[in-house]
Amino acid sequence: MITVHTVAELRDHVANARRNGQRIGFVPTMGNLHAGHICLIDRARSECEFVVASIFVNPLQFNDKSDLQRYPRTLPDDQQKLAQAQCNLLFAPNVEEMYPNGQESQSIVHVPVVSEGLCGGSRPGHFDGVSTVVTKLFNQVLADKAFFGEKDFQQVAVIRKMVNDLCMPVEVVTVPTARAEDGLALSSRNGYLSTEERALATGLYQTLNEVIVALNAGAALDATLSQARQDLEKRGFKPDYVEVRRSRDLAPTATGDDDIVVLGAAFLGSARLIDNIAVTLNRKID
Repeated sequence: MITVHTVAELRDHVANARRNGQRIGFVPTMGNLHAGHICLIDRARSECEFVVASIFVNPLQFNDKSDLQRYPRTLPDDQQKLAQAQCNLLFAPNVEEMYPNGQESQSIVHVPVVSEGLCGGSRPGHFDGVSTVVTKLFNQVLADKAFFGEKDFQQVAVIRKMVNDLCMPVEVVTVPTARAEDGLALSSRNGYLSTEERALATGLYQTLNEVIVALNAGAALDATLSQARQDLEKRGFKPDYVEVRRSRDLAPTATGDDDIVVLGAAFLGSARLIDNIAVTLNRKID
């Protein structure tokens, strides 16, 4: 695997691959890689002949600067994992390469509606930072396909809308959430959990599953969500949100909907965990 740090080097390698008739797959990350990221690489390799990964801890998407400072930077370990996964090219720019004119003067890409509420409500400006950096990366890599994990359900919805609205020539491919044996969604932030907190962490996934069971049994939506927040507190979490949305567009559910996604975010110690489950209910929402 080759590692490059500049856009010019990146474009040279991608152009050479394209001249050789290879399809370009792209996996954008912030590093601190785990098995979920490697699943994305594996999926990209199964559909494309040349796979590019990026590692960039994007300051524009952190509304909490202390969170930005403590985010793990593990480039040597990440390079080893990507090489073992047979990734072809790693793009690992610094902040100056990505924002050569400074962050304050950077044009911002805002994706309305779908970026609002949920994590967008809890982290103001977060999705503007995500959509801006992904736009830049898409323009730098010029991939045929880009691969994202379904754990970040709202992020994927934002990127899909952005690609559609701006006519970007890239196919967005989603990969099911990678989970530990106890159901916890794999995340770089799981490393913030203490041993005791890790034992409790699967409670978020358990709570979201219980919401689905209750709705299938005919329970009222508002009462079910209120109970879910209470259950999270009993399990040691500080709830951020538990919501049910229409899975196809993240709009609030309406009477007659049955294709839904249950989304939750909660703090456990210093870690903010998110998860979701998309499902077709056995009954319509009242």
